[in-house]
Amino acid sequence: MAKPKLALIPAAQGTKLYSVLPSDGVGDFTFARGSVATRINAQGLIENVASGVSRLNYPMIDGIQKGCPHHILEPARTNVVQYSENFSQSYWTKSGLSIVSNNAISPDGSLNASKLVEGTNNGTHYLEKVFGSADGSTNTVSLFAKKAERNHITIYCGGNSSDSSTFNLKNGTSVDNGTSTSKIELISNGWYRCSVTSINKNKYIYIMPNNGESDVYTGDGSSGIYVYGAQFEAGSYPTSYIPTSGTAVTRSAETATGAGNASTFNDSEGVLMTEISAFDVVANSKAISIYKTSSPTSNAVILYYNANRIAFDILNPSGTVSVNTDINNAKELNKVAIKYKSGDIALWFNGLELVTRTNTLSLSGLDKLEFDFVSNNDFYGKTKQLQYFDSALADTQLEQLTSWQSFTDMANGQLYTIE
Repeated sequence: MAKPKLALIPAAQGTKLYSVLPSDGVGDFTFARGSVATRINAQGLIENVASGVSRLNYPMIDGIQKGCPHHILEPARTNVVQYSENFSQSYWTKSGLSIVSNNAISPDGSLNASKLVEGTNNGTHYLEKVFGSADGSTNTVSLFAKKAERNHITIYCGGNSSDSSTFNLKNGTSVDNGTSTSKIELISNGWYRCSVTSINKNKYIYIMPNNGESDVYTGDGSSGIYVYGAQFEAGSYPTSYIPTSGTAVTRSAETATGAGNASTFNDSEGVLMTEISAFDVVANSKAISIYKTSSPTSNAVILYYNANRIAFDILNPSGTVSVNTDINNAKELNKVAIKYKSGDIALWFNGLELVTRTNTLSLSGLDKLEFDFVSNNDFYGKTKQLQYFDSALADTQLEQLTSWQSFTDMANGQLYTIE
């Protein structure tokens, strides 16, 4: 296998995304984020990362940290819940339950999780916060929850039962009660992150214990659920946790730009390989690109996700090469490589050659590699590796480069459970 000219393998956090090749730092990406953010560390705990410092997030499978970390890049999001951890505040409306603060070790490893204890009333037992009426937006509620005497919790992302989902905190499953969509992810030590997304609904959050059959029942006055880290954000999926303690908090968008220079890239031929997954599957593209700074619209190699599909464009004076594949799993971790050479263009995906083209190419002046395309179409997702080769690799090499080393490697990489 040829040696890459530029190689990014996530290994350290800092003010840049550090590439191991070239060793002189030319391959490092300039990183920016104007706020504190959180990550899952190697111990499976939530921790803060300072403003301007990149994040290495560790994969969790069935609540256990497995495998190598990945860089994460996220858009700006605001947690409008003003007290995300202190549920005893009068900010939260309570009915049919009480709050026991600092009652369990939370996902950040501290004794700061609360317990929702149901009352003895026959009815619902809930926390509530109203943020506003429907405005056409898509919103997502998320919460860390852990079973205590009760195994189930129902969470609303809106004012009606059709905006809710019920989560089983014993077996890690969820049921959508209407038009909402849910996700449940085991973090560590029995804690699940539960999320509910609703489209164009009133902006409410309800959190209520459930007896396994209904969230309307006669409580016993002592049973309940552990909770931590409530989040309400505008968007179609939950982003990393944004802690608050008295006001809404915004996590700034992240960018990674400016790696390489004119001596890094070969205008005539090369390979861009990535191991990535996107956070969402909406229509706007998420790009990783090599281009010429002074004339990007006529000299660029662009790999991107368009909706849920892998795609690429090569913009060059001889004409644009544009391919949108049928691959429909942007949220999974995929190994993708674009080979570009005049008359010999190919897209490889998880060990398979998906697309070939024989177009004439006449690229010139390639001098920059970024997680966007000219400050647009920012890539938001996970990056486990990125490599650039300044020659067009042989098919056997491309197959090896984009293949999983074993079934276990593939399963762990894509966060599957092996039973």
